[in-house]
Amino acid sequence: MTANLGSLDRILRLVIGLALLVSPLLNIPAIWTDGSWAYVSMAVGLVLTGTALFNFCPIYKLFGISTCRL
Repeated sequence: MTANLGSLDRILRLVIGLALLVSPLLNIPAIWTDGSWAYVSMAVGLVLTGTALFNFCPIYKLFGISTCRL
């Protein structure tokens, strides 16, 4: 796996991913009273956090996009 995420992209993915993981657990905002939205939010948050930690996005690879500096 070749790194294809730049530092700003990684930071944004990590912050948004962690927010999506934690907010259903804290019920902030209260839109996650339905369990399905909470699971979807946590799944998206897990994917964003994982791509930030591994510095690799498979969708970027598929489309040939890279935000890394050369």
